Amino acid sequence: MHSLHELGRAVAKRRRDLGLTQVDVARSAGVSSDTLSRFEVGRVTEFGARKLLAVLSTLGMEMEFREEGTAGSLDELQLEHRAARR
Repeated sequence: MHSLHELGRAVAKRRRDLGLTQVDVARSAGVSSDTLSRFEVGRVTEFGARKLLAVLSTLGMEMEFREEGTAGSLDELQLEHRAARR
């Protein structure tokens, strides 16, 4: 992912896939539902690390860092390709 907006969209998709509401996730993560809503639709200019990690944890997600331009596993590349087509 290359932007906060893309990250917000991925969080929204995961939340919907799990059948959770923004209120449910926000409450569990300790953020306001308005903040989560703005994050999911790309209307924030920053989203603090504590908030992001709490939301990701609530959704059973985690971040992974790797050097830009390095290829991932075949599974990761297939997932990235599918996501880009949406």
